[in-house]
Amino acid sequence: MSTEEDPAEYADRWVLNLRGMAVSKISVDFRLVLALDSEWEVALETPAGLSRGSARTNPSVPLNPGTQDVAAALDLFGAKVLSAVAFKSGALRLVFDTGHHLTCPSDPSFEAWQITGPTGRRFVSLPGGGLAVWTGQGTSGS
Repeated sequence: MSTEEDPAEYADRWVLNLRGMAVSKISVDFRLVLALDSEWEVALETPAGLSRGSARTNPSVPLNPGTQDVAAALDLFGAKVLSAVAFKSGALRLVFDTGHHLTCPSDPSFEAWQITGPTGRRFVSLPGGGLAVWTGQGTSGS
């Protein structure tokens, strides 16, 4: 796990330090919440997609937290994060060691997703696109 590293900011994205963290709990209400090791949490609040392997040969399965249509996400239990990218456009991409790819675009009207971690870290997809980031030392909008 890379919990000691800070997230890395690039021109169009943040690369999050979630590599090696396992999905230890999955919960559903109006959101789909993936609890990860080290007190990190990924909450999806709008439709997302879950695929496995190549997108060309395996189209994504829709996940809709608002209607609790998220059964496909149960395959993520115990999976370890290989890559976590929060795009400044408001999109999210997570890749897991099981070959699953979880993607969530921004939403025109709602906060599509948020990732929270220890010490006040938070990444939030803003309505209409964009990304708000709390690093534990303050807030910045992207």
